[in-house]
Amino acid sequence: MAEPSEITSLDGELRDGAHHMKVRVFYEDTDFSKAVYHASYLRFMERGRTNFLRLLGTDQRALFEDTEREAPSGFAFVVRSMQIDFLKPAFMDDILDVVTQPDQVRGASITLLQRCKRDNELIVEARVRVAFVSNGKAQRIPRALRLAMGAANH
Repeated sequence: MAEPSEITSLDGELRDGAHHMKVRVFYEDTDFSKAVYHASYLRFMERGRTNFLRLLGTDQRALFEDTEREAPSGFAFVVRSMQIDFLKPAFMDDILDVVTQPDQVRGASITLLQRCKRDNELIVEARVRVAFVSNGKAQRIPRALRLAMGAANH
């Protein structure tokens, strides 16, 4: 079993109200032009959101178990909308910093600002609105998660 420090280093770190996670660009992340394929950034940002939740103390497996008691018929976090700007290309072997920061925390949704940077150079920026859904309808996000996200924003 991995030590907590190993897990933290794999999952990134919380710093200055944001989650930072390093990602190395591999050949499989690029397209025929040798630049990062646009959909690869979506995967990088998904990992950033997942690890952000993990470092907030929200083990997704435990969250799912706890929430099943509140929403026994099933629930999910779904990306409701995304606005994304591709500003500059990244290339194989670049080390990107995927930064995830809560922008707005509401009852049933969270809007996150996500940025992919190479050193201090902004490569991609996105606003991602994630909704908490049960029975096909938006539901209130569990209180502990709303509070953790709100605290990370301050």
